[in-house]
Amino acid sequence: MPLAQRALRRAASTATVALLAVAVGCAPQPEDKAADKAPGKTREACAKGALGTRTSGRLTVATDEPAYEPWFKDDKPANGKGFESAVAYAVAKQLGYDRSKVTWQSVPFNKAFAPGEKTFDFDINQVSISAERKKAVDFSSGYYDVRQAVIALKGSKAARAKNLADLKGVKLGAQVGTTSLNYIDDVLKPDRQPAAYAKNDQAKSALKNGQVDAIVVDLPTAFYITAAEVTDAKIVGQFENNGGTPERFGLVLDKGSALTSCVTKAVDALRADGTLASIEKQWLSEAVDAPVLK
Repeated sequence: MPLAQRALRRAASTATVALLAVAVGCAPQPEDKAADKAPGKTREACAKGALGTRTSGRLTVATDEPAYEPWFKDDKPANGKGFESAVAYAVAKQLGYDRSKVTWQSVPFNKAFAPGEKTFDFDINQVSISAERKKAVDFSSGYYDVRQAVIALKGSKAARAKNLADLKGVKLGAQVGTTSLNYIDDVLKPDRQPAAYAKNDQAKSALKNGQVDAIVVDLPTAFYITAAEVTDAKIVGQFENNGGTPERFGLVLDKGSALTSCVTKAVDALRADGTLASIEKQWLSEAVDAPVLK
């Protein structure tokens, strides 16, 4: 073959190889490789200590201020004392974050489950799981089954109530946005408009000052209030489960959070191995019984 023709063929061959290389480089990635690089895959695997949290390597936990007992101790969520503080750290440990990697943040109760992007990884603040709230936020599985209770000053008409009908004519109060207030509206259905307060502290003050005849709070809080805060008050009784479905507190997460499944698995694991029961026994053991109002 003439030298000139041989050179032309060699040049053409080189150009073809180059074009093929470019074509391969621009071709779509196979689906399995693209899936390997999907941003949520690692997070969905719940890799301990390496989740897609707000701050890399740290877990941000929120609750309200003040932080009430027996859910927290001494108004210091970060000290690990109180039922919800202990639960938060147990969940963090299950997710692979020790106490030094947990940052606490103050978020008002109603804001925790209001629509909008959250500044925390999860919120723990006696927030009951409900279908309505699920429209705006995600919830973990429940970490505590709770009942609502009625508190009244000793010697008052409300304190002598034996059933729901006896509470129809009394002035009742509860914190706004809570299932406590829902129970007043949906279960008690009183003759008088209930008072709604921004904080439980305001509801307690109203009870002390005679502005309301009774207030509704969750049962463990009722035991603490009557034992340590309003000692001249008593627990009138507790409600049965509304509609037969147990009321449960859940951890609150941003709507569509990639952490929801991981946090739920952590809560489920703590329930399965007895950790939640142990924490409940330690911090809520006194909240064991009260008359049931029917």
